[in-house]
Amino acid sequence: MTTTSEPTELSEPALSVRQVLTLERVLAGEPEVVAGAGQLDRPVRWVHVAEAPDVGVMLTGGEMVLTTGVLLAGDEDKQAEYIRSLHRAEASAVVLGLGRAFPAPPEVMRRAAERCGLPMVVLHRPFPFAELTEEVQCRLVRRKFAAVSLSESVRTALTALITSGAPLQSLLDEVASHSACPVVVTNLAHRVLATAGERSAVDDVLRDWERIARQAWGHHPGRSGTGGGGEGDGWIRAELGGRGERWGQIMLCGHRGDTATGRLLADRAAEALVLHRMLGGNSAHTWEEQCAQSLLTDLVSGVVPARQLLPRARAAGLPVNRRTFVPLVVRDVEPDQLDRVLRMVGLSGLVAELADGAVAVLLSLARDQDALVLTANFAARVHSEAARTVVAAADPRTAWDDVPTGLREAQHVADAADSSAALDLPAVVRLRDVHLRGLIRLLRDDPHVQSFAERELDGLLCSADDDMLPVLRTYLATGRNKSRTAQLHHVSRPALYRRLEAIQTRLGVDLDDFEQAASVHIALLAHDAQQS
Repeated sequence: MTTTSEPTELSEPALSVRQVLTLERVLAGEPEVVAGAGQLDRPVRWVHVAEAPDVGVMLTGGEMVLTTGVLLAGDEDKQAEYIRSLHRAEASAVVLGLGRAFPAPPEVMRRAAERCGLPMVVLHRPFPFAELTEEVQCRLVRRKFAAVSLSESVRTALTALITSGAPLQSLLDEVASHSACPVVVTNLAHRVLATAGERSAVDDVLRDWERIARQAWGHHPGRSGTGGGGEGDGWIRAELGGRGERWGQIMLCGHRGDTATGRLLADRAAEALVLHRMLGGNSAHTWEEQCAQSLLTDLVSGVVPARQLLPRARAAGLPVNRRTFVPLVVRDVEPDQLDRVLRMVGLSGLVAELADGAVAVLLSLARDQDALVLTANFAARVHSEAARTVVAAADPRTAWDDVPTGLREAQHVADAADSSAALDLPAVVRLRDVHLRGLIRLLRDDPHVQSFAERELDGLLCSADDDMLPVLRTYLATGRNKSRTAQLHHVSRPALYRRLEAIQTRLGVDLDDFEQAASVHIALLAHDAQQS
């Protein structure tokens, strides 16, 4: 697992020893690996032809050294020291051309290379070293140019998105298109804040996220890790932070290109995300809100099956195994306030603002906890924070697949409860508390209901007197209590009687008749539901 604490300069592109040995020109020399076969994935940064016994002092690391060994023949001490000096200089491999000096692989050099873990290759056929040098150097230059080109292409694309005000998801989608693998952003607690990439591949990563996170971050920063996937397997991450503060990580999960390209993409992405946060005034907490909002919105919409969203919920830090879920929708309160209440009462859950301004809350409780009592405690604390708010809840769910239906039910209850201030509502409003108003809210888009409302209220809807509908609404909501209606509208009782007579005349109904009054009341509820 590659880890970087801050964006780095462009990584030096390299070929591996294994890749060099597969080049057509090298194969013509009939190469044979006689030592260090387990280290063939070492990067080759350069190719150097050297015969001097003290060649190590001329190297800077990463070189593949080519030699005929002509100055080493007959002196086993020099042969062993030659290999040790290459090892100290961190050479990537040594290639020995067999011939007059060494007709067969020298055993002393082979043993020394094996002890050092230095790949040693012999060429059984005469081979012009200049051809190998030219081939490798040309390929390295081309890779260097390609790396610079990719770096600038990625940086330009991400900068354009940032300056255009694009959201975080657009940046990650761009990174995923270049890396061709899942991209995951986490906070310091390793909770997933955002993802990008092919949906099925992302789901595979999130499904096993607890193990991946535990193994990937269980290593000392700056060192390569294994377990969840080592650097050679394309699991590459870069830290997110600035001004001495770390606040997250970005990970490429299973990048199939070479490691240097993966590091480059991770670093360019990290740079862009830090810039996005600075310019947009965003914070890691805001990204957590975006994560919760995306998840809860998908649950409410039902577009994505709940089972497919389970890995995202688990990776976002929501406990999901053997839990009881309580779907809530709260009106007239800020998400930050609800987050604070969750922490105060010590409950696990997700909070996100929905499209209509309501705030969804999904509580996750242990099976042995009393869901009704804890929900009531949560609602009581919410009301202490915002007295005029509405806390709507669906019945607790023990199956994750039932959560979307519960969220939609809570949303429906909140809509119905919010449509009239005259309702005397409990601290936690449920479906049974919204009665007829709730049913009408469900049927408000039905053409028959719409026609019924227009037909029943036609005499008032075309009236120029704007006060008639409010008076009628209050009169019916108070159970046809004339004294209370007059008091609420600040008029005398005789004035109210005249207003009610005018309303009855326009509608052609007798409001003292229960059935006619009920019909008008239902039509008015339907009209209000359609208007909202």
